Amino acid sequence: MASIPFRPLGSSGINVSALGLGCMGMTWAYGPSDEAESVRVLQRYIELGGNFFDTAEIYGPYTNEELLATFLREVPRESVVVATKFGFKLVNGLRTGDLDSSPDNVRRACDGSLSRLGIDHIDLYYQHRVDPNVPIEETVGALKELVAAGKIRAIGLSEAHPETIRRAASVHPVAALQSEYSLWTRDVETNGVLATCRELGVAFVPYSPLGRGFLTGAIQKPSDLDPSDWRLTNPRFAQEVFETNLKLAEAVKKLAAKKNCTPAQFALAWVLAQGNEMIPIPGTKRVKYLEDNMGALAVQLTEADLKETNETFGELKVAGERYAPELMTTVNR
Repeated sequence: MASIPFRPLGSSGINVSALGLGCMGMTWAYGPSDEAESVRVLQRYIELGGNFFDTAEIYGPYTNEELLATFLREVPRESVVVATKFGFKLVNGLRTGDLDSSPDNVRRACDGSLSRLGIDHIDLYYQHRVDPNVPIEETVGALKELVAAGKIRAIGLSEAHPETIRRAASVHPVAALQSEYSLWTRDVETNGVLATCRELGVAFVPYSPLGRGFLTGAIQKPSDLDPSDWRLTNPRFAQEVFETNLKLAEAVKKLAAKKNCTPAQFALAWVLAQGNEMIPIPGTKRVKYLEDNMGALAVQLTEADLKETNETFGELKVAGERYAPELMTTVNR
């Protein structure tokens, strides 16, 4: 097994590979699925030294956890760290668009994920989105009970406001905060989220660290995506702003060329260089992209590299919000 750096999940005592693996796109949101290739990605990730897998109840729903379960049956349980999430209201296995972080739903969702994943404990259990109708103290109180029962090892939040993180941490230590973060999504640097995580010793888990693939340069026009791809509903992938945002991808390409690495590797290396609390989880469903991503761990950015990158992106502006309006209301609260 290759030797790669590991980073701590807060004060939980759990250490994970510095690059995790986002599994969402293997079964949901990013076009047609290929189960056989996805399983090969999971296997190859372990071979390359990775151990941190990210999924969620809502991905599918259910199908992403079920896919991961087929892989988990074949590996020693202690060799992997499994993170999943709860918090969306499901009715008869269908998404409703509503949130539910009531203690009853926390317990129901946890038992469901354990059953689908075929494991006896979840290493890191996230609240997927903060439910404005349930005090965070009640939700974390239920999670604390699950820790005591041995069903979960550590508690995480996703897209939470700094004050919400503090309130949650007053009930039980928060091991990780998952939010979008990349060279084209940097609001956590200025809205207090990242500063709060650092103050409280909370690991920061950036999702979409490659800008949902945009920063790799592989997507040159909306028609490069399958018609069923969820990204086509994302304002940053709209035809009217596409050319503007391609300037960011081109900037990454030029910076990467100076470091003799791929754009994906540069974008991930930049996130990793922001601090030891950073544990990005780039997702992919192709072995070749996984191997490219993991190569980022060998890219060392100097202070001069980081300065040049900040100056370059300071002159560029991303066009469009990261989510459609109804989804933007669910972040940073």
